[in-house]
Amino acid sequence: MGASLRALRALVLLAGFYLLGFVLLAVLAAADWATVTWLHGGVAFKVLIVSVVLAVPIVRGMFMLRTPKGEPPHCVPVTERQEPVLWRTVREVADQVGTRAPDEILLIDEVNAAVSEDARLLGLVSGTRRLYLGLPLMTGLDEMQLRAVLAHEMGHYANLDTRLTPLIARGRAQLIRTIRHFHQRADAKVAGERARQEKAAEKRLAKGRKAKEVDTTGQGATYRAMAKIYTGYAHFYMRATLSGSRRQELAADLASVRVAGRDSAASALRELNALGPAHGFYMDSYATLGVGAGLLPRPGQVFGGLRQLLDARAQELEGLRQELSTEPTSPYDSHPALAERVARIEALPDDGRGTQPARPALELLASPDAALAALEQAVLTPEALALTRVDWADLVHESMTRYAANGAREIQEALAAEGAPAQPAALLDAIDADPELRWRIADRFPKSEEAAAATGRAAREFARPVLRGALSRLVTAELTARGAARWQLSWSDSASLRFATDGFEEQLEPALDAVVADQPDTEPLRKLLLAP
Repeated sequence: MGASLRALRALVLLAGFYLLGFVLLAVLAAADWATVTWLHGGVAFKVLIVSVVLAVPIVRGMFMLRTPKGEPPHCVPVTERQEPVLWRTVREVADQVGTRAPDEILLIDEVNAAVSEDARLLGLVSGTRRLYLGLPLMTGLDEMQLRAVLAHEMGHYANLDTRLTPLIARGRAQLIRTIRHFHQRADAKVAGERARQEKAAEKRLAKGRKAKEVDTTGQGATYRAMAKIYTGYAHFYMRATLSGSRRQELAADLASVRVAGRDSAASALRELNALGPAHGFYMDSYATLGVGAGLLPRPGQVFGGLRQLLDARAQELEGLRQELSTEPTSPYDSHPALAERVARIEALPDDGRGTQPARPALELLASPDAALAALEQAVLTPEALALTRVDWADLVHESMTRYAANGAREIQEALAAEGAPAQPAALLDAIDADPELRWRIADRFPKSEEAAAATGRAAREFARPVLRGALSRLVTAELTARGAARWQLSWSDSASLRFATDGFEEQLEPALDAVVADQPDTEPLRKLLLAP
């Protein structure tokens, strides 16, 4: 479908929204006329009021002339003087695709690349073009893969996809806003009726009478019925526009193949499938690990450390490159299933270019480290930027030490409630003097329903692992606080605790088991705690 036909379709779909509004207003007007003609008194007045109230959301939705703009992304604009190689690369790709290059390049903190255009007059007049380019995306791609991604985005410009986006978005926004208005009014009607019934029930109870059960069945039904009408059209609108969007994505993939080659285009999509989850895991488990302890990685490493994770977990990432989704993420996803896109590309004839050796995409930047540091300044909150910056090794150790101390707080509170000492060595003395202290401590921890109902031997079997885990946390906090153990950074696995003495970890497990045995033996754990 050409750009003109797609523009016409977008206009027809938007006109359908207005036509639906006029039809519903006409129905309401007809109902009002019939009411005035055939009914009188309070009933007629109530019908007219309902009609007016129903008409308000329809009119408001129809005359929402401006599409609400979302929050502008936090980004770092880069000029051609700052990043000459990147700009030259983007312009080369735009020339190869046969379209005008973007006017602005903005670096973002996502595994994504996207384009936009401030088109005017319903997309008939071109406007400022912007390319949003994620530094985490560049971190995981080589130059040819990045060229494939850029060609895909330039393909949207060449097909005039970006010019029609504001028109389509306007229709979607108006539908969503109208549906939301009706639902809000329905919810308000239900809340008002509930409040009225609850107040009446309170009065009946105050007089010693039995209160009626609150029942809001049927309240707001008229509003919800109107919402369903618009929701039905919204489903049709979304499916009609999204089918076109998916075809546009496939057309843009062909531009990607023409510029970078079949294999580079396919490998770029596979890499994107792995980079998304890897970046999310990295941000949760590494970059923000120390936030709770008031720590962040060194400047430039909040996003820059991703490269080390990708290198260390190559085998896991390879699995993600092969496990492509066979269905769109939702019925309203504007992209076809990734497996379909890759299959279409890989089914094309071999163009002889293969997976071409290329430098890492980040090397297109004049200074990757400076760009990553600048992105932190643009994206992170002032509170985050004020956190203490430390090396990765210290970040992991100090954060995990803080969290280990927090993890021991529960048993420390239980010990305080029992009047027992919180220091592990002194606690072992107390257990020797009173072995039942262990079970009283365990009894203060939260229990499952099954554990709470258990008695005798069964209750102890439920309590034993709980007590052992609490003692382990208490010992860990003690050892890390005095420097006898240190948390070690691992890019390929979880952080692990390393003890100063060889073989300590192998002795600690049976020593903890001995403390929670039916006949406790505290000596093995005592020796470990007192060892130099």
